[in-house]
Amino acid sequence: MPANRCPNPNCEYFNRALPNNAKVCPWCSTPLGNVITPTPTPTRSVPPQPTPPQQTPPQATPSPSVPPQPTPPKRPVANPPGYPPPGDYSTEYQQRVPPYVPPVQPAYTPPPPRLPLLKLIHSTGREFQWSGEAGYIGRRSQSMTVPPEIDLTGIPHEGIISRRHARIYWDWSQNAYTIVDMSTNGIYLNNTLLNPGVQYRLLNGDSLQFGQDNLVRFTAYVM
Repeated sequence: MPANRCPNPNCEYFNRALPNNAKVCPWCSTPLGNVITPTPTPTRSVPPQPTPPQQTPPQATPSPSVPPQPTPPKRPVANPPGYPPPGDYSTEYQQRVPPYVPPVQPAYTPPPPRLPLLKLIHSTGREFQWSGEAGYIGRRSQSMTVPPEIDLTGIPHEGIISRRHARIYWDWSQNAYTIVDMSTNGIYLNNTLLNPGVQYRLLNGDSLQFGQDNLVRFTAYVM
């Protein structure tokens, strides 16, 4: 009678002779019987896989090491002999804003008042006009450097008229033109002979006659 053997391949007593009267393996408790040789399982051979070539990483070319240069020690800056130490002038050259000065308004000068226009109309219809504070009525000549303001040269019987026959003034107190006789033949105002050197007021429509015989006659207008 063959000996009992443990059929458990994982048991320590696998395929070992055990007592004939043992019914189970004393180690793994597997029922005992004739040992059946296990049929080996055929293994499938796997063809070896080609191993991919390993790429070798490029080796870095070591750069030649440069030894560090020693840093020279800083030397204290000494002021040149005879010169003062530098100062802080950052605030001495700042641009200063000048104070605001309001513009000066020019003094208003009112224009001079415009004087009325004095117009003398001759009996022939010829007009003579002038505007000013002072002037002369007369007749110019070659010996005169400045002709009169109202020049009566060229009218009929102009020989009666003197070079400076009358003086004309603007009287601010009376707000009117005045006439003063300066002639040798005289002046008649509204048929009244004027006294030489005396001012007489001229009004609109007044009649002026130079000399006698009613030869040189004007009508005065103040406009």
